[in-house]
Amino acid sequence: MTGRRGQLFDGAASGDRFATPATGDERVLLTDFLAAQRATLELKCAGLEAELALRSVEPSTLSLLGLVRHLADMERRWFRRVLAGQHAPALFSSDADPDGDFDRAVSGPEAVATAWEAWRDEVAFAQSFTAAAPDLDVEADDEWRGKVSLRWVLIHMIEEYARHNGHADLLRERIDGAIGV
Repeated sequence: MTGRRGQLFDGAASGDRFATPATGDERVLLTDFLAAQRATLELKCAGLEAELALRSVEPSTLSLLGLVRHLADMERRWFRRVLAGQHAPALFSSDADPDGDFDRAVSGPEAVATAWEAWRDEVAFAQSFTAAAPDLDVEADDEWRGKVSLRWVLIHMIEEYARHNGHADLLRERIDGAIGV
């Protein structure tokens, strides 16, 4: 008999992430899937502090903290800047430092707290914006994609989180061996 190669994540938060309905209203399905991906990011980072800034392998600057910072910037970009039309420059990167979200992710309680606070603020804004939108066909102009709808942004954010949660799986396993969905 063989066992697993590492310790599975456990606890109530682990299983609750995917308790979404499998049929029904499109807005509910999309927002529930995005919520599950957001919860997965939090789960992959749970119980870590200084370890969040540990890098994958040279020459990469990829870290769990960098992912939190990057996803805070992505939430801000799509929901606040593009869809809501607010002047909202990125928090952790810039035109002059496009990889600042990853490269400048350094260990320390203040850096970690700042990243999580920014991410939670941007998620809250995105959730409020989505809930208040009359429908998923709300459109805005984006300098990169052209015209985009709220529907497209929700799908893109699910894709963005899913890709980066795969990175988070590998980073977390490297830190302490924890694996799981």
